[in-house]
Amino acid sequence: MANPKSADKRVKPGRIRNVLTTLGREIAQDRIPVGAALPPEPDLETRFGVGRGVVREAIKTLAAKGLVSVRPRHGTHVLPRSEWSLLDRDVLSWLVGKDEPGRDLLLAIQEVRSIIEPAAAALAAERATKNDRWRINAALAAMETAQDQASTIAADKAFHLAILDATHNPVLQGFRGAIDTILSTVFIVAVGSAGWFRDNLPNHAAAARAIESGDAEKARIAMERVLGYTKFKLSSRKTATAAERRSAGPTTSASTKRAVVKKAGVSKKKKRQAS
Repeated sequence: MANPKSADKRVKPGRIRNVLTTLGREIAQDRIPVGAALPPEPDLETRFGVGRGVVREAIKTLAAKGLVSVRPRHGTHVLPRSEWSLLDRDVLSWLVGKDEPGRDLLLAIQEVRSIIEPAAAALAAERATKNDRWRINAALAAMETAQDQASTIAADKAFHLAILDATHNPVLQGFRGAIDTILSTVFIVAVGSAGWFRDNLPNHAAAARAIESGDAEKARIAMERVLGYTKFKLSSRKTATAAERRSAGPTTSASTKRAVVKKAGVSKKKKRQAS
């Protein structure tokens, strides 16, 4: 017969993760605003159907990520965003959520990339091993031959992460999870922009060639062009989206648009019959 305590230990990490993710998203999406107190532990235990230990572990992790402060006799309060570990994979994913990220977040993300990735490309040109260069070129080839959205995104991610790994700098490599999440965030918007990947391939290829030849300055410049093109497309798409919303008004859903078209058709038919 299985030991109930050992069974509880097996499921506990999953329960902690559930509480952590739910509270993290609610904080990141301002459903629990800055300065607000989290519900008392007994309330959270009841809500999630877990024990006190699970709740405390989840809150401890939130505190480690800078989202909350825990003070005896004062409760647990949400900290300002400036205190959050914004390069943490979880925190970034909670901020993004399932919807398209806001303009300010996208531009802030691109600024982080512009600081890290060109310098990483330059270091990769100086330090890449034969295997590193093979990974970078293989990822580029996969980008060039990708036939669908999923494989294109996977190849593009592999390209950037391979360059980061080729720096052989353990601190830079510590950003790997953040860059992975950042790329996923950008791709949420990228997939809706025509020519996004294809038109930026020459810049990726230039970066790969510069790393292959060991030219740090050319690698830096090529990566700056990669990111500059991405920033341009992000800015263009966000501007277009804003203009579309202004012209379309509050009715934007496809189902609503179909209903309007159908109604207009019925109205025209009635008018013809009446005349």
